[in-house]
Amino acid sequence: MMQENNKLKTALQKYFGYDSFRSGQEEIITEIIEKRPVLAVLPTGAGKSICFQLPSLLMEGVTLVVSPLISLMKDQAEALCARGIKAAYLDSSMSGNAYGKILYDTLNGNCKFLYVAPERLANPQFVSFARKAAISMVAVDEAHCVSQWGHSFRKDYYNIPRFIDCLPHKPLIAAFTATATAEVRRDIISKLHIEGAKTVVTGFDRPNLHFSVKRSADKERTLLDFLEQHSKESGIIYCSTRKRVETVTALLVRHGYLALRYHAGLTSEEREFNQNCFVRDQVKLIVATNAFGMGIDKADVRFVIHYNMPKDIESYYQEAGRAGRDGQKAECLLLYDRSDIAVNTYLIGHDQPDLAWKEHELQLLDKMITYCNTSACLRNYLLQYFGEKTGGDCGNCGNCSQRANVSWRRFLNL
Repeated sequence: MMQENNKLKTALQKYFGYDSFRSGQEEIITEIIEKRPVLAVLPTGAGKSICFQLPSLLMEGVTLVVSPLISLMKDQAEALCARGIKAAYLDSSMSGNAYGKILYDTLNGNCKFLYVAPERLANPQFVSFARKAAISMVAVDEAHCVSQWGHSFRKDYYNIPRFIDCLPHKPLIAAFTATATAEVRRDIISKLHIEGAKTVVTGFDRPNLHFSVKRSADKERTLLDFLEQHSKESGIIYCSTRKRVETVTALLVRHGYLALRYHAGLTSEEREFNQNCFVRDQVKLIVATNAFGMGIDKADVRFVIHYNMPKDIESYYQEAGRAGRDGQKAECLLLYDRSDIAVNTYLIGHDQPDLAWKEHELQLLDKMITYCNTSACLRNYLLQYFGEKTGGDCGNCGNCSQRANVSWRRFLNL
């Protein structure tokens, strides 16, 4: 066992330049090396990718990575190539020649990691290719998308087990997500047909993040006041609709801030340009819908502001978790007023024709509303939502700070 551990650490240093594993990584990698299916729940920035990339490099065959976003696939494939590791991704906008070359390289052992969207798995041409390829593992990224009770459910993820059943040799399945309640974890295991898989949950707490909620009738002024105190720092401002992204971006530009927008209504060229400007620190602020952020590799985001209340705790925690990935202190501020409830109720009714899903999403919204209105410790509320036991108040959230401030004022008779 000691020899195996040394082998893994040597490979970690060789391929990724790290001297030691983060919490949970070695346990997950060992499960995969032993060819046992696994569901891994690690917080944003905890190094999920290494958990399937490292063992793949020590195994024969190709690893197929199922990922929901082209930008996410592109970033991870390019990062591997930059390390001298053969990787590629398939994009529907590719020319036939480019697409064919990637499949040819994969069949001939010149591609170790192939990233695809879940929709690709239902393509007959791709299935025909996959039956000939030596696929040893399917890594399911953002695995909460497979659960109908998850916050980003995508029916295309149902293609995964059907696709695997078409292959002559069943590959190992490893699933990864940053946010999944116990109910969602059970559903992922069931939907992917990996009963008996080991579930590794490293914990959801991010001690460096300071959570706060500000109930404000004038969100514009509250936002500007916050930015005035954090003018030299990088931050993401999330809005619930494209229209709100446009108005908030215009507000910031009018007040002299260099800010860019990001939402699905923009061209792919503008989205990519704006994302790159933010990641490369050419602009400090980006205003976005939830279309932005998944897989973004920017460690020094010092604050995430939610201009509107999200529809559920999972979405909020994943988006807020894009702050402080470098382990340094960061702010997660949610601006709230009651009109957010009406907007989200409308969005749920518009997005979900199925009554069971609609009812479930309304229940999740109710928990989000409670978070915005509770006077209890915000960190404890979040951790308890994901099933973690908590001790006393964290002392590092807006509600804890407010109570401490009131206590001192009482003590001093102020």
